[in-house]
Amino acid sequence: MNMKIDNLPNYRIAYVRQVGPYGPHNVKVMEKLKRLAKKKGLFTKDSIILSIARDNPEETAPENCRYDAGIVISSEYYVDDDFSEDQLVGGQYAIYKVKHTAEEIQKAWATIFSGLLEAGYEVDPRPIFERYYGDNNEIDYCDICVPITLKK
Repeated sequence: MNMKIDNLPNYRIAYVRQVGPYGPHNVKVMEKLKRLAKKKGLFTKDSIILSIARDNPEETAPENCRYDAGIVISSEYYVDDDFSEDQLVGGQYAIYKVKHTAEEIQKAWATIFSGLLEAGYEVDPRPIFERYYGDNNEIDYCDICVPITLKK
């Protein structure tokens, strides 16, 4: 797994939310986001798609877990009733490039946090997200983006 530290910009996003247990429903929400984004001309080869699990399932009851499938939008884009809108705050992130398979993503999630602690970083409260690029359905890799600060 490849990790680098980078400063990400603020992302203005249009998103679709699923509330309930994480899993197969997340895929349906992502498909809905892509359908809507294509219909509105937002989904191109240069698009940045975000997968955001808003809650830790070890701390939040499964039926209350929030999952957002989002697309980065320009400051000029008018968000209509098909989407909700949010701003993800940029700053320092650990970015893990991971092969986009269930096995590799699970393996990454199992090692990310201990690796960051060993490297002298703490996870800060900004959302953790998976980042995908373009309108290609056969995406080979994704970035797991973890907001960090140096340990004090």
